[in-house]
Amino acid sequence: MDHAVPKRKRVQSALFMCNFNAVRSLAAEAIARHYFGKSIYVQSAGVRSGEPADPFMVAALDEIGIDASRHKPRTLDQLEEWEGLNFDLIITLAPEAHHAALELTRTLAADVEYWPTPDPTALQDAAREQRLDAYRDVRDGLTYRIKSRLKG
Repeated sequence: MDHAVPKRKRVQSALFMCNFNAVRSLAAEAIARHYFGKSIYVQSAGVRSGEPADPFMVAALDEIGIDASRHKPRTLDQLEEWEGLNFDLIITLAPEAHHAALELTRTLAADVEYWPTPDPTALQDAAREQRLDAYRDVRDGLTYRIKSRLKG
């Protein structure tokens, strides 16, 4: 009897989802595009309409050579309206986004993975450097997971 772990199929398109598409999913999309943009189609979206790109996350990404300054937050509805939702893999970064993705898979044939990711905006009253450290932690955690999961 073969007990080998089944090999995951290669991801050709990935969607990162969060609540507002201004911090975590923005970072995930930018990181995935940076490392895999030529081989994997990548998008991100929020469950709800939100603010522009968070300047702390833009700064944290800029530190590692990724420019996310022109990111325009999108909702899931906007993304579906503009180009449809044809993704192999949907990675959710917050509980609300995960529930929305599971609803989507009633009509889509996509794998859904939940990567619980802390919300660095929760430290709004902290000193600037402490806040930036929280964003760096999210950036570094997403970078590690994305590179591990999406490599061919």
